[in-house]
Amino acid sequence: MFRLLGSVFSIGLMAGYPAIAQAPATPAPSQAPPRAQRPTPPARDPHTPGYVTAKELPDGENAPANADGNFILGPTHNPAPEMIVKEGVPQGTVYTFDMHSEDSKIYPGIAREQGTFGTVDPNDPAKLMVTTSHPAPYTRHVGVYVPKQYVPGTAAPFIIGADGIDRGLFTALDNLIAEHKVPVTIAISVGNGSGDAQGSERGLEYDNMNGTYAEWVEKELLPLVEKQYNVKLTKDPEGRATMGGSSGGSCALIMAWYHPEWYRRVLTYSGTYVNQQWPPDPKTPGGAWEFHRRLIPESPRKPIRLWMEVGDKDLLNPNAMRDDMHDWVVANENMAKVLAAKGYHYQFVFAQNAGHTDGAVKRQTLPEALEYLWQGYPKN
Repeated sequence: MFRLLGSVFSIGLMAGYPAIAQAPATPAPSQAPPRAQRPTPPARDPHTPGYVTAKELPDGENAPANADGNFILGPTHNPAPEMIVKEGVPQGTVYTFDMHSEDSKIYPGIAREQGTFGTVDPNDPAKLMVTTSHPAPYTRHVGVYVPKQYVPGTAAPFIIGADGIDRGLFTALDNLIAEHKVPVTIAISVGNGSGDAQGSERGLEYDNMNGTYAEWVEKELLPLVEKQYNVKLTKDPEGRATMGGSSGGSCALIMAWYHPEWYRRVLTYSGTYVNQQWPPDPKTPGGAWEFHRRLIPESPRKPIRLWMEVGDKDLLNPNAMRDDMHDWVVANENMAKVLAAKGYHYQFVFAQNAGHTDGAVKRQTLPEALEYLWQGYPKN
């Protein structure tokens, strides 16, 4: 049985908290010395040959919320006005609760031993062999934002977020809903099952190229939210959105790609469109790299609208695999190319002076991204 924490608080109590880049949950206790720090990625030039042609914006400005295409953000990243709690703006209510691995039929829990990674398959550099992953329990934290304007009993559009409670998102929605720039949207921020990358619970949930995570959300999470908090979530896929950063971002697209009958709006920061899937799957040997290498180019266009961002100093992690499928900037640039070629509605933002899931960039761009995401959906 789910153990619900009877926690409820107003967004106004969180005014002092900035919107932060999403990050994995607390890892398991250390069992081995940590690996050496990764080198700092170089700053990539948005005009590098082979990158998409993009419109350079005046420093400090965001892309237009109604425009498809590619944009370059300047190096200064100040918070958008909608990221600040405003007096007189109706503030939603946030409920929090925990979910436990023993209650899940889909994700009973795994973990990779701290300080271990894996070894490359000698016959395939794109395949990582992990021998230190084992069953392990987890607890995930969930936050449910219900806007003040929500009318109980009505079917509301909603957005599912990855990697835990996103207070900046809730503040942005308070302001955008009051300005009639987005619909009256319920937000559900879901913690991951701990760890990161291959062999971890987070990696299993976010990096695998299948519909399992979306099915877990549909079967185990959403019914609980509706029952516990007296809300009704729309069944209309046009009113269902996903969002996340890093692997949470690739997960957001994976949810919509494998279940477009459930989700059709996707927002990602520093999306991990790279080869991080584990266990390996012969249908997608490059993991999420297959989105831009094969899946999007070779599949009929799906009814998905996508906003995505990458930083000029985003991850470049060749790691032990040396498979040429671990450059986040190239991956996101490739995504923009194939989305344009297939005629998708998308907006791609290349942020200068920005790292991986950069918090300052998120505070600058999230309101515009949400407004772009909900284009075409009724605001009332």
